[in-house]
Amino acid sequence: MDYLAIIVITFISGVIGTGLGGLIGAVLRRDSNKVVSLLLAFAGGIMLSVVCFDLMSEPVEMMKEGTLPAWTPIIVVAAVAVGYAVVYLLNFVIDRHANKEVKHIDDKHPQTADNLDELIHSDHLEKHKSEKSNLFVAGLVMMMAIALHNLPEGMVIGASYAITPDVVGNLFSGSGFIMAIVIGLHNIPEGMAVSVPLITGGMGRVKAVLLTALSGLPTMLGALLGYALGGINEIMLVLSLGFASGAMLYVVFGELLPESILMWKSKLPALSLFVGVLAGFLLVMF
Repeated sequence: MDYLAIIVITFISGVIGTGLGGLIGAVLRRDSNKVVSLLLAFAGGIMLSVVCFDLMSEPVEMMKEGTLPAWTPIIVVAAVAVGYAVVYLLNFVIDRHANKEVKHIDDKHPQTADNLDELIHSDHLEKHKSEKSNLFVAGLVMMMAIALHNLPEGMVIGASYAITPDVVGNLFSGSGFIMAIVIGLHNIPEGMAVSVPLITGGMGRVKAVLLTALSGLPTMLGALLGYALGGINEIMLVLSLGFASGAMLYVVFGELLPESILMWKSKLPALSLFVGVLAGFLLVMF
């Protein structure tokens, strides 16, 4: 019964939370690049706050409490660097595959422009196709990164419930429930950050929302692992959180922000990022 209760609470927090964000992103999406640009920057700002004020700060708090050694920040930095590098390589492979597919299409349908107007139109279509491909890849990488960091977050929820005497009776109280709420809330903007580029990149809205929701499944697996073990090894937790932080930082700085600025060459995407950082700070703090 305890395992079933944890599955239910983490399904709501992980799958429903992320899927709700994907649904909001699909509903609010417009064909205007300006709207999509602001959404991407805002979601990137929220995730930046979650990484800096939550994921990376948790090991530091544990160090101050005496449960981790004084050199914990070095472990965090190393894990963040590894996470960033791994997702960079992952994005490189996906991007390379996407470019091969685009080239294959071009080889099958060569351009036969006979005048300047057709050349200009062809160049415009090529740039539009490339932009959509980049956003689609960004959405895939974001989905993988979120699925990756949902695993240690689920372990935190499971470990919190592991120290609770009566899980079923205290399912909606205590540190486990608080962690489930916080993770569920910040999964909403993360879901938006996945569905918006996927839909803009050409994927159907229903399929994009379903894929976005599926990226929350590792939360359930992590929670079951954390609860079954009756706790989490501190060093492994630090490594997991750091790795996930690095993955998210690459997606924010390597994908979302560049695409946002390219879609709308203005200062407003930076303002949207700023608002997202403040919103994320409030979300994490409360």
